Formats: sequence, C-alpha cells, structure tokens
Amino acid sequence: MEKFDLRIIQGKEELMFEVKEYLHHQHDDRCKVEVYKDDILMVSFNPDPHEHLTVCQNPGNLDKKLVHLIVDKLEGHI
Repeated sequence: MEKFDLRIIQGKEELMFEVKEYLHHQHDDRCKVEVYKDDILMVSFNPDPHEHLTVCQNPGNLDKKLVHLIVDKLEGHI
C-alpha cells in the first residue's frame, strides 16, 4: 500500500485528501484507490481496462465535479 496527500482546488476552496493506493493487491473486496478526508473514506476507484479510474464507491456523496477533479489529479500520480 502506498499513501500520499492530494490537494484539490475547487473554486476558492482548497481541499486536502489522503490517498491510499492498493494497485498491487489482488483483493476483490477492496477498491484499488481510496480517498480519505480526516480519516473518513470519501470516494474510491478502480482502474478500468483502459487504465482510467472509475468510481468504485462514493460514501462521502461527493458531487460529480469534485470526483472528476480528484480523478484528474490521481491519474497524474498513478
């Protein structure tokens, strides 16, 4: 598992997240990339066959615009 911080600018607001990446694990019950805010799971992703990230879970009910901003940043890291 790898961990790193992710900074997202949405409008005038700066949001900080912690990302946990499990890309090398083969667990069917865990999403490959999990995004946390204050130790609470906000959204998670799995890579699709074309290596893009698709939403696995969105327990933080993040809006689509914020999810896309997160994916854009994540695809630059992963």
